[in-house]
Amino acid sequence: MRSLPRDAWAGLVLVAIGAAAILLVQDLPMGRLVRMGPAYLPMVLGGLLAVLGAILAVQGFLARGEGIGPIPWRPLLLIPAALVVFGLAMRHLGLIPATFLLVAVATLAGHERRWVESLVSALVLSILCAGVFRYALNLPIALWPGQ
Repeated sequence: MRSLPRDAWAGLVLVAIGAAAILLVQDLPMGRLVRMGPAYLPMVLGGLLAVLGAILAVQGFLARGEGIGPIPWRPLLLIPAALVVFGLAMRHLGLIPATFLLVAVATLAGHERRWVESLVSALVLSILCAGVFRYALNLPIALWPGQ
């Protein structure tokens, strides 16, 4: 038995994400096209994603491509972990330290750890986020602990 081609796997993942979006908004009002409810956009986009994923999966099943190979567990676990760390750190440390933690954990997910580039990325991202969210949009976000 041969392994499934990459396109087949990608299509199946898209179908699963689209189906999850549709299932998660089942209890919300759909509305109409002229007065959309909170479920309208997720339902439509989830349906489109599932249909496109099904097309991609069928093409992938019919094609003879290479399989996906070994699953990269480290990035699959550390990227969502970086987002969770950011969310938890925002409340206690503020935007700038939380952004540095986000970039540090995400850097651990890669094979090459270029800490100088990551530090520069965290600095630029912190400045941009502070400028947009705190100063341009006037959101009450603490930049540092104790603010």
